[in-house]
Amino acid sequence: MEYESVWKSYKEKDLDALETFAQDYIEFISACKTERECAAFAIQRAEEQGYINLQDAIAKKQSLKAGDKVWAHSQGKALILAHLGTEPLESGLNILGAHIDSPRLDIKQNPLYEANDFAFLDTHYYGGIKHYQWVTTPLAIHGVISKKNGENVEIVVGESADDPVFCVTDLLPHLASEQMDKKAKLVVEGENLDVLAGNRPLIIEKSDDDAAAADAAADAASDSATKTNSETPETPQEAIKKLAKKEPVKAKLLQLLFDTYGIEEKDFLSAELEVVPAGRARDCGFDRSLVLGYGQDDRVCAYPSLRAQLAQTAPKKTVVCILVDKEEIGSVGATGMASRFFENTMAEVMELAGENSGIALRRSLAASSMLSSDVSAGLDPLYASVFEAKNAAYLGKGLVFNKYTGGRGKGGSNDASAEYVAKIRAIMDESNIAYHTSELGKVDAGGGGTIAYISAEYGMDVIDSGVAVLSMHSPWEVASKADIYEAYKGYQAFLCNA
Repeated sequence: MEYESVWKSYKEKDLDALETFAQDYIEFISACKTERECAAFAIQRAEEQGYINLQDAIAKKQSLKAGDKVWAHSQGKALILAHLGTEPLESGLNILGAHIDSPRLDIKQNPLYEANDFAFLDTHYYGGIKHYQWVTTPLAIHGVISKKNGENVEIVVGESADDPVFCVTDLLPHLASEQMDKKAKLVVEGENLDVLAGNRPLIIEKSDDDAAAADAAADAASDSATKTNSETPETPQEAIKKLAKKEPVKAKLLQLLFDTYGIEEKDFLSAELEVVPAGRARDCGFDRSLVLGYGQDDRVCAYPSLRAQLAQTAPKKTVVCILVDKEEIGSVGATGMASRFFENTMAEVMELAGENSGIALRRSLAASSMLSSDVSAGLDPLYASVFEAKNAAYLGKGLVFNKYTGGRGKGGSNDASAEYVAKIRAIMDESNIAYHTSELGKVDAGGGGTIAYISAEYGMDVIDSGVAVLSMHSPWEVASKADIYEAYKGYQAFLCNA
């Protein structure tokens, strides 16, 4: 079987709608580079469409009925949207599921150090990356620092035109003969992915230094005279001045952080700071047919899923959109798909909808249909040898379905049933959605997984679907505008007709 480029089928009005959607998507991935930012964006959009906080409904013991719309989040990093349909929830749900975390560098809990008059932030990479791709590219820092008093300080540095950016340094070719002989995974080792953060020392004026010394002497004399054991806690400014004598560049950076955000070094212990490529996503190619941007795995599926969910007006079956965290590291933790977040949320919804028995929840989940919306590896002609052309994903040929994923012998995959694949084919064909099927490379070339197998454990029908991308897991990934638009249309068709 061969599939035509979907671009050939578009009329002028289709191209206009596609471009509008693509530009909205570019704005989204340019602004939302962390799971927290994606969840906050989705909540705002949902509330604009009439969704209410499920916790508020629970507190008010508010009954839910057909047409009601609720949202729930887990730690601000995973989100569920539910729009109740006219059919009982026990009859099943139509679910779109995607993940909103992406490969990156995470700043460690004790990150800041000085070496040879440079200040660095130590990192631990998150997800599957090629280390060497992250050196000498402009980087931004996004995240939160949570202080002991309960205050959360939000930080985004490196995105505005007048912001500084950061980088990971690399060795010049003139001195890199040994480095160049290493295997690719060792050319830049994970422990060397430290972010360059400054070079300017904090200069303590002599008068200030003398005054500080005099104060210290006076305090010591006073302590000796009164023979007390009480100690006054050192202020952040005093600690910075003391540090400046040994590590002046680190001290300068801490001074800037304190002046700008009111934080001190120990506040890094309770921080979630993510280092991501700096800058906006962009149109790619002379014809502007592609999008080049960070985090398209898997926000290129999350955004169309969100938009498709919000576009529903009067569903028959209850429709649900799940946007989860931690897929890139195994879907673990309280915000990953393997947690009880989805199950618990649906139990609460069914309680308020009057279908409040444990068996009703089990029946609902088992009767549900789901698209696990995750990206596929697009066939790159420069690396064609690892793909099997008949069963590869192609950019520009629409939505991609993967009957199974996994690696070498389908290990770790959800293998959708033939009957469910036939059902999905019928839905897509009836709605005139461009789509094709694929698998992740040649049989023994590698492999990968999604959240599909986790949802399938409830007994529901699940198939992987998504958008083909080039340069997956790199700082800048490539997707086709046509595929993004077909995903949006395909997800709407699924929610309406599954």
